[in-house]
Order: sequence, then structure tokens, then C-alpha cells
Amino acid sequence: MTAQTAQTATIEPAPSATASADRRRSLTAGVLFIVTFVSAIAGVLLYAPVLDDPHYVLGAGADGRVLSGILCEAVLIAANLGTALALFPLLRRRAEGLALGYVVARVMECVFIAVGMLCLLTVVTLRQHAAAIGDPDALAVSAQTLIGMRNWTFLLGPGFVAGLGNGVLLGWLLLRSGLVPRPMAVVGMVGGSLVALSGIGVLFGLWGQGSPVSAVATLPEIVWEAFLGVYFAFVGFRRVRARGVSARTSA
Repeated sequence: MTAQTAQTATIEPAPSATASADRRRSLTAGVLFIVTFVSAIAGVLLYAPVLDDPHYVLGAGADGRVLSGILCEAVLIAANLGTALALFPLLRRRAEGLALGYVVARVMECVFIAVGMLCLLTVVTLRQHAAAIGDPDALAVSAQTLIGMRNWTFLLGPGFVAGLGNGVLLGWLLLRSGLVPRPMAVVGMVGGSLVALSGIGVLFGLWGQGSPVSAVATLPEIVWEAFLGVYFAFVGFRRVRARGVSARTSA
């Protein structure tokens, strides 16, 4: 009995320490998800002048606004990678291979975002040197080519890859681990699938990237990502009792 008591006294602090570490990870992940949510929306809004005006490269421009959008997406990249690093130590306890796949998906998404940023930075540079180049038609064609490339990176990165990684894969991992309520994990998987399918539809010309179909398909994923930020930051990971450990302790 004394040995059992000593053993219990030795191992009791471990669950508490683990719970404390998990809460820190949860808070970090939640804050970073909120940052990704805000910075992604801000970036898209700030890019409006260069994305919506086909003659942006020939006009006065709004370079400060576009560069602010670039800064927002730089923050988005850092926050995206941060969410993966914050969740990986916990997710790997359930399925290490899938957890690593989630990290890889986040990295791929960030690569696409970075390429899109470089495209828009190049458009800004072309506009600033338009007088020296002196060929309006060539400038307009080059700028539209770069903007078209940025739109494709947006479709493939924050659209297709994020849908599969941050939606389907993360939803499955969180469903399997029980760290969030099951209905919301299902919303994540369904939302991610819809975003990926919407991207495929745009790829094959079935509807446009800004069409009502794409907007509706994106809504569940938006709800999912907003939920993750709020839930992880203010509630924390849902605690799941280890029945096997309880059974051994009782015995």
C-alpha cells in the first residue's frame, strides 16, 4: 500500500503539468487562428485597388494600401505556421503521420501566399517605374498576367490546400482526438471539402472565383476557422478522460 501511495504521489503532478502545457498550446493556437482570420480578410480588402482596376499600373495607384495588404499577408504566413507548430505536439499523440501532414499543408499554403505577394509587389514596382519603361500596353499586359497568377495562387493556397489541410485533415484529427465538440469537427471537414470542391469548379470554369457558389461554399470553412480561434483561446482543448488509465488505477 505504501509503495502504491508513493507511486501515486510521484505520478500525480504529471497530468497537471501536461494540462497546463496543453492550455498554453491551446491559447497560443487560438490567438494565432484569430490573427490568421483577421489578417486574411484585411489583406484581401487592402488589395482591392490593384486587383479590381485593370489600369492600376498606369494610374496614380494606391501603393501604400497595397503594401499594407502585403504586410497583412506576411503576418498571415507567420500565424499560419504558428498554428501548425502549436498544434503539432498535441496532434501527434493521436496520429503522428496525419499531424505531420497538417504541418506540410500549412507550409504549402504559405508558399502559395508568398508567391501571390511577390506578384503584387512586382505590379507595384512596374507602376512606380512606368514612366521609365514607357510602353503602356506592355505594362498593362504584364500587370494583368501577374494579377492572374496571384489569383491562381489564392485559389490553390488559401482555397484548395487550406480546405484539405485546415479543413478536412485538421477536422479529422480534432474529431479523432476529441479536442473540440464533434459537431464542429464535422463542420470543419465538410467546410474544407466544400472549399476544395469549389476550387476544382473554378479550375475547370464551372463558376467564377467570386461567384455566389464560391461564396456559399466558403462559409462553413469561415465559421470553422473563426470557431477554432475563439474556442481554443477562451475555452481550451476539450478534455477527454483516458479510460484505460482510469481502469488501471482502479485495479
